[in-house]
Amino acid sequence: MPKRTDIHKILIIGSGPIVIGQACEFDYSGTQACKALRQEGYEIVLVNSNPATIMTDPETADVTYIEPLTVASVTEIIRREKPDALLPTVGGQTALNLAIALSDAGVLQEYGVEMIGANRDAIKVAENRLLFKQAMDEAGLEMPRGGFAKSWNEAQEIVQHTGYPAIIRPSFTLGGTGGGTAYNPEEFEEIIRGGLAASPIHEVLIEESILGWKEFELEVMRDLADNVVIICSIENFDPMGVHTGDSITVAPAQTLTDREYQLMRDQAIRIIRKVGVETGGSNIQFGVNPENGDIRIIEMNPRVSRSSALASKATGFPIAKMAAKLAVGYTLDEIPNDITLKTPASFEPTIDYVVAKIPKWDFEKFREAEDVLGTQMKSVGEVMAIGRTFKEALFKGLRSLEAVKPLRLEDISEDELQRKLARPNSQRFSYITYALQHDWPISEIHRLSKIDPWFLDQLKQVMEIQQDIEGRKLEDISAEELRAFKEVALSDRRLAYLTERSEDEVREYRKLLGIVPVYKRVDTCGAEFESHTPYLYSTYEEEDEAQPTNRNKIMILGSGPNRIGQGIEFDYCCCHASFALHEAGFETIMVNCNPETVSTDYDTSDRLYFEPLTFEDVMNIVDVEKPHGVIVQFGGQTPLNLANRLHHAGVKVIGTSPDSIDLAEDRKRFGALLHDLGIPQPDNGMAASVEEAREAAARIGYPVLVRPSYVLGGRAMAIVYDQEQLDQYVHNAVGFTPDRPVLIDKFLEQAAEFDVDALADETAVVIAGIQEHIEEAGIHSGDSSCVLPPVRIDPEHLETMRHYTRKLAKALSVSGLMNIQFAIKDHRVYVLEVNPRASRTVPFVSKATGVPIARIAALVMAGQKLESFNLPDELTVKRFFIKSPVFPFAKFPGVDPILSPEMHSTGEVMGIGDTFGEAYGKAMMGAGLSLPRKGKAFLSVKDSDKGTAVLLARKLNRLGFDIVATLGTSARLREVGLTVEDVFKVNEGRPNIVDHIKSGDISLVINTPLGRVSRFDEQAIRRAALQYNVPCVTTMTGARALVEAIAAAESHATPNVRSLQELHQKRDTVDAVSSVGD
Repeated sequence: MPKRTDIHKILIIGSGPIVIGQACEFDYSGTQACKALRQEGYEIVLVNSNPATIMTDPETADVTYIEPLTVASVTEIIRREKPDALLPTVGGQTALNLAIALSDAGVLQEYGVEMIGANRDAIKVAENRLLFKQAMDEAGLEMPRGGFAKSWNEAQEIVQHTGYPAIIRPSFTLGGTGGGTAYNPEEFEEIIRGGLAASPIHEVLIEESILGWKEFELEVMRDLADNVVIICSIENFDPMGVHTGDSITVAPAQTLTDREYQLMRDQAIRIIRKVGVETGGSNIQFGVNPENGDIRIIEMNPRVSRSSALASKATGFPIAKMAAKLAVGYTLDEIPNDITLKTPASFEPTIDYVVAKIPKWDFEKFREAEDVLGTQMKSVGEVMAIGRTFKEALFKGLRSLEAVKPLRLEDISEDELQRKLARPNSQRFSYITYALQHDWPISEIHRLSKIDPWFLDQLKQVMEIQQDIEGRKLEDISAEELRAFKEVALSDRRLAYLTERSEDEVREYRKLLGIVPVYKRVDTCGAEFESHTPYLYSTYEEEDEAQPTNRNKIMILGSGPNRIGQGIEFDYCCCHASFALHEAGFETIMVNCNPETVSTDYDTSDRLYFEPLTFEDVMNIVDVEKPHGVIVQFGGQTPLNLANRLHHAGVKVIGTSPDSIDLAEDRKRFGALLHDLGIPQPDNGMAASVEEAREAAARIGYPVLVRPSYVLGGRAMAIVYDQEQLDQYVHNAVGFTPDRPVLIDKFLEQAAEFDVDALADETAVVIAGIQEHIEEAGIHSGDSSCVLPPVRIDPEHLETMRHYTRKLAKALSVSGLMNIQFAIKDHRVYVLEVNPRASRTVPFVSKATGVPIARIAALVMAGQKLESFNLPDELTVKRFFIKSPVFPFAKFPGVDPILSPEMHSTGEVMGIGDTFGEAYGKAMMGAGLSLPRKGKAFLSVKDSDKGTAVLLARKLNRLGFDIVATLGTSARLREVGLTVEDVFKVNEGRPNIVDHIKSGDISLVINTPLGRVSRFDEQAIRRAALQYNVPCVTTMTGARALVEAIAAAESHATPNVRSLQELHQKRDTVDAVSSVGD
């Protein structure tokens, strides 16, 4: 069937900010859909609230809106743009829920917008667990026993039939939010109440537990002609009970018999037909009983899912692109396969290699959270690796995770080991290998962990290869033994550890024996047809398919797995470098191991190496490709950590030199540089022992900011107010070593902080943006909302910052991007730190100014002069742009949702407005907070904030809020004539403030921390606010901004929406950039 000609303009909804359970895989799928549909001649309108995505670049769609994903905003966009159709299946659960809400509100019908890619009935059946269960019963397919509850009473009745343990899944949530496994009535009540609150329709499914069964997923596609293809089978290494996003997964499935696979395949085809998904991809999850092969259907996602990105990268079959083309009327047999150029999309992919996905967790950021994995997803990122065998793929994946310090377990008691094996946790893999090394039988490990014995046997084989080599001299290891070692993907670094030699010596010896990897191509067809896309992975075999060219080439090192502190913003920069350098005539080579991102799409760069970002793996690619330059400044800390070693190995690192990068990161050298330049920085010191730490803190004067010297994202950073706290920090947080001292800085209390992004080379310095942090000093820059342009600052301080930026750019010989953090205290400007690399604010500044600064930086690094771009000395903006963080606290019960110097946010949103209040309000709505318009506002603040609290309370009163406060705060508010209702603190009696929040009486919480005395009280308040979705601010600057936003919302009945193309249509600089390299 040819494509539809009755529709011309299509609206695509993105997935919003990066959150646990919905990360940058939807930037990848949304970008693919935009590209595919524009190729077909459709006009694309895109809406998303996340500025860090490639999808929201003005070049990706014809019209781009960065607006909150709410019914009101999208209704206004539909009214303005009048699209013919809406594609809701490439923006994750967020887009699907929003499309259903628009349909329910009658908006789609009113404006004549057709939903394509998934019909409303099919979404309802797949997403509504009750309808899905009915459909499965009619199709004669089994699901776990259970039922639906809309209240606590209904839940109690159902659990009598299912028994314990019971699995609880809220309807219409993502990443298992609000769900869990209840082993007893007490846990059951807690999870049910949380689940009912988390579900937008206040419904939970309660099911019998099939914990310990094996879990599988199939990625399935169907078209209007009823062609159905299975793209990929995926097996979970962990059994049922661990969310699939938190499990190691393997493609293709490894332990199914042929009969079981055929049965599962037949069931998947029956399911997709029964549910009625007519066009596009679906993900179907199955449980299989290892005792007798019984199959249960777990759930189905009628959209491009998190696993779709993995399946696309694993097979080379671009699911989102195909889904978009099917949505406009094509059938699978009409769409050609990009990789073979000979087969149609109806030709099922077959793969002659194994792919492993391994999650990455950040539990150390949430120290109060228990490190236990369950049905609610907790991982913040993932890596993927490709090998010829399961062993090779798995161990390549493990080294892609970048464990700074591998967990080397010693003297673990039998009891503890049993516990760690039986309760899934983020370090489980280390405990399994420890058990195998200590001769635990596979049957016992399987009994405790329920991991399939086949997987455990594979691990045991690798342990045996290591044991054969341990303690031997490097030169005594034969070529055969070394090849066997490398075939299971054990690293040079591992061999160096086992033989007590250096990694460089191992590399030299390995090359001397002629043992080097070859590169194979991902071809979708088990090598049956030639592959026309250089999408490569390494293995230790004979035949090499790399076929490097002799072109002028530049290699870009990606940012590896997402984690807190290093997210999609860096992938954005890497993609821009690739696009710009390709247009300028270079061959671009991307090296990365993150399956979620646009950078690992097979058509983003000229060549893609899906490989770990370690020195060994990068050097192996350098040996084959011999690039003319390598870019390390765009991928965050991961490639920067390799810069010096690559430089010493003779690799040409282009842009700012590794020595300048080191100068900015080395505290002593950097301090000396600032001293020479006459630029102030807060007093600071370093300490390699407790005594030195005390001396330094006493000399500097409390409060001080303390942190280890080797971190990204503010890990283990703390503000310390006295010696007792300092001693506590030193004992709990860090181990001192002379080569890893603790850094101690004067903490500038109540200082205003600023971020400056700039472009520089020897010909010019261009200030791209000066952003003011809305939260004051002491909150990590990644966790503070920030505004462009700055709003509360004297012009002379701005001039000082510009002056310091230019001086530092010259002194560090910056070539490309740089980011500087400033603080202003008592009218003095201090430099906090300088990063001569891409920062996490680059995409935000690019969207706000309309100038693609990462693109320009890449061209500057490749040798083009910055002055040739004719940019002004400073880029300006005509409106207010606010970047606000989004936090995963809801996923970690028991964690205090308070902001600190340690970063906790997983993603960000952007708000655009004519006033500060309007922009901040949009940012808050984009981050998922609904701004209250009336009700009771609760205030409890420390003494130094009471003056500001008076002003805010008066404003809130005028806006129609009633004021509720704790004793100390209410006394001060009454002094100035305000009417205030007193409320108990948690330890003063009942009903207390937490009771009021839980009863739904409070619509806004302003609570600044009073210190150690009331910590318990405040924690309880903040947790209740988080649980019941009540806006809660913990800084006065944040509170002031929120009150301005509420006032602005009052004056805007309908949202004001503008596309990026409208905002920047008068910019000449963009044209100047896009003409470069034409």
